[in-house]
Amino acid sequence: MTDPEAVRRLTALYDMHHRQVHAYAMRRGDPQLADEVVTDTFMVAWRRIADVPSNPLPWLLGVARNLTREHLRRSARQTSNEDVLRVWSSLNDVNEPDPADIVADRDSVLIALAQLNEDDRELLTLIAWHGLSTAEAAEVVGCTTITCSVRLHRARRRLEQAMSSTSDERRAHRATPLKPYLKDAV
Repeated sequence: MTDPEAVRRLTALYDMHHRQVHAYAMRRGDPQLADEVVTDTFMVAWRRIADVPSNPLPWLLGVARNLTREHLRRSARQTSNEDVLRVWSSLNDVNEPDPADIVADRDSVLIALAQLNEDDRELLTLIAWHGLSTAEAAEVVGCTTITCSVRLHRARRRLEQAMSSTSDERRAHRATPLKPYLKDAV
């Protein structure tokens, strides 16, 4: 591949997938590192332009995933589930509505997601938020499509269970009579 061809291909990759890689980086880690992860992802794509597959998004997200993990390890900064979810819920991309907004009770979904392990959350968000197919998500997380399907099925079950327990807790909280609390009122 000649240099002008490589430049055209990288430019096309960047134009087509920059926003998706940036959104992925924002949701995966510290928002302050997102720009750096995106830059590094496309630097890797430039160095390995001949290795970029014809369907580049899963490959780019896989690179972004590895770079995000590397940045987080290097900074040795531990972020709690609540902090990550707070970042996710505060994201408001004008052109890409947050799919969690579509869910009737967003708080329940975020609370349920917080109860899941990182791998379950990542797989569910790759499918639901980033719109990847199971095969593409498998490529991002580095496993076979069949393994990814099984993990996705189990992650969905755990999410359903977490949402059910969250709903039960909310119902129990709402069922608490107000009368004892209103005793001193008026």
